[in-house]
Amino acid sequence: MNPAKSVTKPKNDVCQVRCFNEELVQQIGQVLPSDDLLESAQVLFGALADRSRLKILYALRNGEELCVCDVASLLQIKVASASHHLRKLRDLSILKYRNDGKLAYYSLKDPRVADILCYALKQLVE
Repeated sequence: MNPAKSVTKPKNDVCQVRCFNEELVQQIGQVLPSDDLLESAQVLFGALADRSRLKILYALRNGEELCVCDVASLLQIKVASASHHLRKLRDLSILKYRNDGKLAYYSLKDPRVADILCYALKQLVE
């Protein structure tokens, strides 16, 4: 690039006033979700930010219950890796589990998580 021909554009992406539309900002501020609700959404979306965990949640979307070894087989990963993902989802209160002898079964704690996931995937296809 020829420095003689380069044109420097002024940076206008910073507001020079504190608040331009105070009324609109106040209206929006009144309907913003609470910090507690946003924190819950942050936890959920953080959990969904992993392809393996997305697959697990999708597999459990219809109320199914899967063993750790079944999840490992489904995802074609080691049992230890499946267990790690399942434990993270359980620790985030997204999954519930029960033991049956040497087997640990996992299922969705709240079916709304599956609804959110399926809705998001449907929107991406359309």
